[in-house]
Amino acid sequence: MYLTTVLGNLIIIILILLDSHLHTPMYFFLSNLSFSDLCFTSVTIPKMLKNMQSQDPSISYVNCLTQMYFFMFFANMENFLLVVMAYDRYVAICFPLHYTSIMSPKLCVCLVVLSCVFNMLHSMLHTLLLDRLSFCEDNIIPHFFCDISALLKLACSDIFINELMIFVLAGPFIVIPFSLIIVSYIQIVCSILKISSARVIHKVFSTCGSHLSVVSLFYGTVIGVYLCPSANNSTVKETVIALMYTVVTPMLNPFIYSLRNRDMKKALISVLCKKKISL
Repeated sequence: MYLTTVLGNLIIIILILLDSHLHTPMYFFLSNLSFSDLCFTSVTIPKMLKNMQSQDPSISYVNCLTQMYFFMFFANMENFLLVVMAYDRYVAICFPLHYTSIMSPKLCVCLVVLSCVFNMLHSMLHTLLLDRLSFCEDNIIPHFFCDISALLKLACSDIFINELMIFVLAGPFIVIPFSLIIVSYIQIVCSILKISSARVIHKVFSTCGSHLSVVSLFYGTVIGVYLCPSANNSTVKETVIALMYTVVTPMLNPFIYSLRNRDMKKALISVLCKKKISL
């Protein structure tokens, strides 16, 4: 599954770089999403595979905090990229004549850079708050990676501030982005209903369906872990849900976007044909 995730996302990034027809805002964000997925899984899965092979599931305190920092960073990166992609589809469908002027290259780069800055600050805040806690002697993490929810359960000191910040920041980092995506698609559906052409409606739903599939998989599992009270979630349940958004979702993203996307199929055929001709 990890190899599939790496190869699938690398293929998307390479195709977008090689095919000039894919040098558009939508595919710019898609390439960043693929890169984020690639790093997201690489933060946790290689370590898990190493533990399984060596039968030594230990990790140092510094490495644990480092893993948690980058895990949160790339998880939030995917979160914000899904919002930006929803906005891109909203502008393309609701304001097609102004799409080029609104979604300028400068704006696209600025949106990605701003999301990186906010995610760095958010991840650093949680890492520093966790670093101030003291832990019990028997530090066995009931998880396959250093997740903040699992680490807080091991703390011997007061974790009220940590839990408070998780719920406070869940608004701007989970609830608000998810709400913006829902609002964007409500506007898109309203615009689609005004169109009489069945061909155009099918094309719009085909384009947006891929994004909605990824959104449903990602937010459904993340909300289940971080916004539901931890007392109601068993360790096994949390681990299974975490596997869904750390392994399954990044693996399915390339298939969802490539198999349902005509432009990606054309780009792949074009690149393969050029390679055969050169040979």
